[in-house]
Amino acid sequence: MIKTVHKSRINGTIEAIPSKSVAHRLSVCAFLSQQKTKLLLSSLCDDTAATLGCIEALGGKVTREEGAVTIESGLEESAECDCGESGSTLRFLLPVIGALGISAKIHMHGRLPSRPITDLRNEMISHGCEISEEGENPLRIKGKLTSGVYRLPGNVSSQYISGLLFALPLLSKDSEIILSGKTESAPYIFLTLAALEKFSVKAAFEGNRIKIPGNQKYISPGVIKVEGDWSNAAFPLCAAAICGKVTLTGIGKSIQGDRKILDILRAFGAKAEEGEDSVTVTHSPLTGITLDASDIPDLVPVVAVVAAAAEGKTEIFGAKRLKIKESDRLKTVCDMINALGGNAKETEDGIIITPCPLKGGEVDAANDHRIAMSAAVASCACERPVTIIGAEAVNKSYKSFFKDFEIL
Repeated sequence: MIKTVHKSRINGTIEAIPSKSVAHRLSVCAFLSQQKTKLLLSSLCDDTAATLGCIEALGGKVTREEGAVTIESGLEESAECDCGESGSTLRFLLPVIGALGISAKIHMHGRLPSRPITDLRNEMISHGCEISEEGENPLRIKGKLTSGVYRLPGNVSSQYISGLLFALPLLSKDSEIILSGKTESAPYIFLTLAALEKFSVKAAFEGNRIKIPGNQKYISPGVIKVEGDWSNAAFPLCAAAICGKVTLTGIGKSIQGDRKILDILRAFGAKAEEGEDSVTVTHSPLTGITLDASDIPDLVPVVAVVAAAAEGKTEIFGAKRLKIKESDRLKTVCDMINALGGNAKETEDGIIITPCPLKGGEVDAANDHRIAMSAAVASCACERPVTIIGAEAVNKSYKSFFKDFEIL
């Protein structure tokens, strides 16, 4: 799909969509519970739908209705799962499949087969599972995961850690995850721990170790509302910081790491006000910043757009892992800004953006939802329209993005 977005002043109020990160986690927990769980969420994106589809393939029952999804447990001896392009679905469910002892084929699409699972795969193989060669599609897994000590680097993917956190409580004995080096994207690990706690599952994160008691039971709280998505809230809020005023409802206090977007926009110079269940961002003159993105990598594309609209240089670092996302985001973010007439340069682990008026033009979304949405936000700072090639990529996380953007 080709979408052309014209420059306009952003103004209005919209409701935040449900958090994809939270919905993934609660869905997995609900599947592992023996009780029925109803998740209240107003919409489903492609990634969340992939997780629900895999849950059904593994034997769970999923009932979809207006504004909610009900999940019941169930188990097949063998299964064929389709993860779509969702890295969370693959990395969360692979250890779960191993813990349940299911023999499965896992289909992947887009760039997902080439995205790494090396460290997770190796640890699972050393703890009882057989997994086909990395990059093979479909990926095949059989055998049963065993308890013990799991060692993972802390700076590759928090999704590996989250996947094991879902799986290890199911095993008969206690387990431990030991993280080496700096733990990046830690807020996502805490998001997983919070989901587990809602289902009465315990794990203790101390220093670089996570201790997980074995033989635990997932106990459903019954009904859970999925909170608003701070990762996707960043797009309309950043548009407001560039050229207007936006109020987002259905979003508030949260341990989601991407809530840091408010502090980032304030650092640029924009005004950000928080209510009980809403947030308002208003434009004010913007000045470049220096940003460590190691805990908030998903914010980098749209923050880079704000930087391109600011006075003075912005340096973003700690974002090396962006090379292995839906696209090589260090490259595609720079390509996007430069295609619109800006000046962005890739570094070893980040991006440097220097002032240069954005003119507009054509952007290839590179099959990456965050590039497509960031390009639309960039239109707020461009002299001419922005044409986005592959704009349908937004369906991965925010299906109503262009509708919401038009409302504003």
